[in-house]
Amino acid sequence: MTRLDRLSRSVLHLVTLGADLRGRGIELHVIGQGIDTSTMEGRAMSGMLSVPAELQRELIVANTNDGLAAARARGRIGGRRPRLTADRAALAQRLHDEREKTVQQIADTFGVPRSTVYGHLDREKTLPRRPKKTTATKPGELPAGYLSPGV
Repeated sequence: MTRLDRLSRSVLHLVTLGADLRGRGIELHVIGQGIDTSTMEGRAMSGMLSVPAELQRELIVANTNDGLAAARARGRIGGRRPRLTADRAALAQRLHDEREKTVQQIADTFGVPRSTVYGHLDREKTLPRRPKKTTATKPGELPAGYLSPGV
């Protein structure tokens, strides 16, 4: 291993992992920091170096959360902008509910993939599609309109 803070970001997790490895007869040699957990000094040093790593991680998380809260307070939200505006999403919902167009036709109309249309459809209002009516065929009989390759 090259750095101890890549192994664990929590002091508790590092101490637990170190005890578990030591119990199984496994020692760590951290090359980049010159730590060898087979010695008492190496174990002490690994514990001391894990504290600033955990502090740094917690500071990053806290600063990120503060920044997100400040952005929300300014009216900003994260993530990508929706591909369909609210008006277009409502039109897509209406076209789908009234069975005027298929999802693929709606997607082609707006120039988006089908998955985008599905993402904008209201799952509670959306009616399930009925399967296409097919005429029953007898075993060995070809469906109506089917041409065999030799014909």
